[in-house]
Amino acid sequence: MAMALKLYELCGTDASRVFSPFCWRIRMALIIKGLDFESVPWRFTETERLAFAAHDKVPVLVDGDRAVPESWDIVQYLDATRPSTPSLLRGNPAPYLFVAAWNDTVLQPGVAKLIVSDIPALLGDMERPYFVESREKRFGMPLAQVTEGREEKLPAFRATLQPLRQALKGRDFLGGDKPDYADCIVFGSFMWARSVSPLRLLAEDDALHAWRERMLDLSDGAARRAPCFGG
Repeated sequence: MAMALKLYELCGTDASRVFSPFCWRIRMALIIKGLDFESVPWRFTETERLAFAAHDKVPVLVDGDRAVPESWDIVQYLDATRPSTPSLLRGNPAPYLFVAAWNDTVLQPGVAKLIVSDIPALLGDMERPYFVESREKRFGMPLAQVTEGREEKLPAFRATLQPLRQALKGRDFLGGDKPDYADCIVFGSFMWARSVSPLRLLAEDDALHAWRERMLDLSDGAARRAPCFGG
């Protein structure tokens, strides 16, 4: 019997509430490939627990005696070692790298400015001071100030998502008729928000809302069943 894959994932006081966008990329990749895995909870201040992978951040995938850190490397590894499962990377890697670059410089920072103040309440006494101090240093202001008036900021945020709407025209997923790693990348950012914040990022009549619903429904609603606030 093959040894189960293990995925080290970020959580807070609730070990079942995974909220790293990068961890959600790999969760969805595993779901799309139909691979069983064991989730290993990891918290911000537990860097020493990842020493075996010579890394200090999650996700880290463990496959037997092999540890693979970094989302991009994990996805390539999964496609290479599980060729009989649905492919995540189809053809030239450049489009996926572009989607990741756009996501990490436009979508994810935009989401962070709307939800970052919701995260400290989910963290334990050890992690909360680290998170607040590091993020307030990053933003140059208190977290409550970062997200102040966020409902009024939603239209401007939603306008930045137009490239995604264009990419989804005439197709169910960014990958076409079936999801691929591009969908995992973008969905990870939305699932991050859904996991930590009650703020509704997408209007129900938005094509992106319909796409997100399709992603939530994959594998009998695997992502939908995860602990979240539904934003």
